[in-house]
Amino acid sequence: MIQQNLIRLVDIFLSIIGLSLLSPILIAITLLGFIDTGSPFFRQQRIGLNKRTFILIKFRTMKANTTSVATHLVNTKAITPLGRVLRRTKLDELPQLINVLLGQMSLIGARPCLPNQTTLIHERSIRNVYDYKPGITGLAQINSIDMSTPKKLAKVDAIMNKNINICYYFSLISQTIIGRGLGDAAHPKR
Repeated sequence: MIQQNLIRLVDIFLSIIGLSLLSPILIAITLLGFIDTGSPFFRQQRIGLNKRTFILIKFRTMKANTTSVATHLVNTKAITPLGRVLRRTKLDELPQLINVLLGQMSLIGARPCLPNQTTLIHERSIRNVYDYKPGITGLAQINSIDMSTPKKLAKVDAIMNKNINICYYFSLISQTIIGRGLGDAAHPKR
């Protein structure tokens, strides 16, 4: 419990610092997002701690009318020019610092899935992944394991949660910052 409270304090501190220091970048991306799609923010219902839903906030990387499905099910043609840059640099994730600040997410945790990803929800449920807050990044992300392999993802999420402590937390953040992992990938139309 002490570790979880310490991680929460660090989440709050780093979120405030991140939002403050990155505010010029956030403003610039927001303005570019209005030009790119007319709607720079993407809000979507996701599954969080104890399977409660919350609204995840990201910068929009796909056309506004794109179907709300897992990224690996979306055609790459839906990604906008600005979206390609944001996804490659992972800058599309920055607004999630607000979710962290609100206590809906942690910087480190299992990536929150959509309510319609029933296989992943089941696999995570039997491994108690929902006993922990979801995160912006985690062990699966730095190892390029995405939601297209739900059983493998749930196993890695459970391993991460079992081993989480403040040192491991900072290790995963550091690995994310230096660019390990690819995140969820959209696939070209076949």
